Formats: sequence, C-alpha cells, structure tokens
Amino acid sequence: MEGTKLLTTMHENMPKMMKIMVTGYPSMENAVESLNLGADSYIIKPVKPKILLALIEEKLEKQQTADKMVEGKVTEWIKTRARKIEYESKK
Repeated sequence: MEGTKLLTTMHENMPKMMKIMVTGYPSMENAVESLNLGADSYIIKPVKPKILLALIEEKLEKQQTADKMVEGKVTEWIKTRARKIEYESKK
C-alpha cells in the first residue's frame, strides 16, 4: 500500500494518533500532500535512529500535552456544570 493511502486510512480511524511519514522518494508535492492528509512529521530515508527516536519522543510528549489539555477542559466543564446544577437546585 502506498504511504499516503495508509496515512489517509490511519488519519480517518485514529485522528489523534501522531503520524510520522518516512519516505525514500521525497518530493515537495508528496511532503505537502502527506502533511495535508494528517502526517505530523515528514522525514526522508535513510533515517538515523537517534533522529527518529528523538522525533518519536517529541511527538509523544506533544500527544501527552494535548491529552492533558483536553482532560483539563473536560474536568473544568464538569465542575462548572455541577456548580450550575447545584445552584439551580437551591432555587
């Protein structure tokens, strides 16, 4: 399967997952298309293991930060909603 096809399928099924496109046939068009289809990074082969591992770590940290932000917003919404329900029940 071509990488951009796999990327599309992954983005449709797991939109929050970080996706790193690794290609041996780089082109500006392919890079732009990959990023537009949901790739979070685009790197060219041959890939140095240290660089790939650093990129994976960076993307995992970004994902964890995003998850914490969403969790915080949901928690705040629940607290706000609970206060509103409590206030309305006292009327």
